[in-house]
Amino acid sequence: MKITSNYIDKLNGKISIEIDKKDYSEQVDRELQNLSHKANIPGFRKGHVPVGLIRKKHGKAVIMDEVNKLIDKELRNYIKDKEIDMLGGPIPVPQGEINWDSDKITFEFEVGLTPKFDLKLKFKKSVINYIVKADEKMVNEQLSSIQKQYGKLIARKKIEKDCDITGVFTHEDEINNKSTFNLNRVKNKKSLKKLLGLKVGDSIDIHVKDLFNDSHDLIQVLGISHDRAKDIDIEVNLNIDEISYKEPADLDQELFDKIYGKGIVKSVTELKKKISDDIEKQFVNQTDQKLMNDIIESLIENTKFKLPTEFLTKWIKINSEKKLSDDEAKEEYEKSEKGMKYQLIESKLVTENNLQVNFDDLKSYTKDLIRKQMSQYGQSSPSEKELDDIVARVMQNKDEIKRITEQLTSIKILDFFKENTNIKSKELTYEQFIKEAYSS
Repeated sequence: MKITSNYIDKLNGKISIEIDKKDYSEQVDRELQNLSHKANIPGFRKGHVPVGLIRKKHGKAVIMDEVNKLIDKELRNYIKDKEIDMLGGPIPVPQGEINWDSDKITFEFEVGLTPKFDLKLKFKKSVINYIVKADEKMVNEQLSSIQKQYGKLIARKKIEKDCDITGVFTHEDEINNKSTFNLNRVKNKKSLKKLLGLKVGDSIDIHVKDLFNDSHDLIQVLGISHDRAKDIDIEVNLNIDEISYKEPADLDQELFDKIYGKGIVKSVTELKKKISDDIEKQFVNQTDQKLMNDIIESLIENTKFKLPTEFLTKWIKINSEKKLSDDEAKEEYEKSEKGMKYQLIESKLVTENNLQVNFDDLKSYTKDLIRKQMSQYGQSSPSEKELDDIVARVMQNKDEIKRITEQLTSIKILDFFKENTNIKSKELTYEQFIKEAYSS
């Protein structure tokens, strides 16, 4: 057997494999012998069919199968031994009808080569790292929500502003649902006017189209599906069972201790600062993802290199699950070109800067994730043994390991970007962030 490679240019090459009959004849003879023992042909006892008859009937198919297995094995070994850095996989070069009785058969394969390039981490234009700050309106809304959450429930005789109304919604035989809603959620002014002043035991017919600010409220109070809620335009009957009002809790030490623990917060000013910090933490993932996306775009734009376009288009066409035309394959390539480029950039970035995730990294990160999750459910001080046992179970799940590894790799890459690319921080409110970051 003889294997040679020929590099057409920096991005494209060919590998030729010349196979002698002696390279596969022994395997072919062995397989034909096996078939003769298994064959069930009229006129011969099972296991006693002559090998010559089997060779005449199945010889060509067996040769093709053994040659293909041999080529696949030797091609993979050659690529590994020669350290050929390639994209996709080898594509067989079409040839005329093969003479399988020939002493020598030659096969050729096209290969697409990974381009060489330098990473450009310093961009002409700085990337903005948005830092969302909680404004006074956002803090006050959250403060009001907390006061209501911990407030005292007071029964009311009639419906007034900001009341919670519990009642049964009915319509013929299709709707019969008991639910609670807040009057402030009602959008329709005509319905709002009809509800104000009603008492427990009163009954009212209400038109449901555009009744609430949010369609999910309608789904909940009527007990209907999302699809049904989209087109529903009927009058329902509401029979009022309860009317209540949440009197806001006082902003005192008792409330502070309930929310954050004894003595952690000692004034309204400190409470507002805590609320502000908590709000801002909620936006970090979103702003980090925006930063990551913008840096990736800048990296792709500033790191100039070409891909073996023609080869990859052909490779996509051959390996697609559905049959593609040349134009469709070209379109698929164009859609995925940017993603392919970033995969190469990321791979080089991770390798050159030792950002790989090792087993200890994975265990430590998984343990921190579990600790945070347990804290959210009130288990603030799990033992190390508890954590180690849970981590061990997680590490047995290949899908979980893959997911967590990808997550941790992204964190490592983003931390690297923050330290090594030219970033300019900008503080703004959430509304300003949405308007500036996502307006096109």
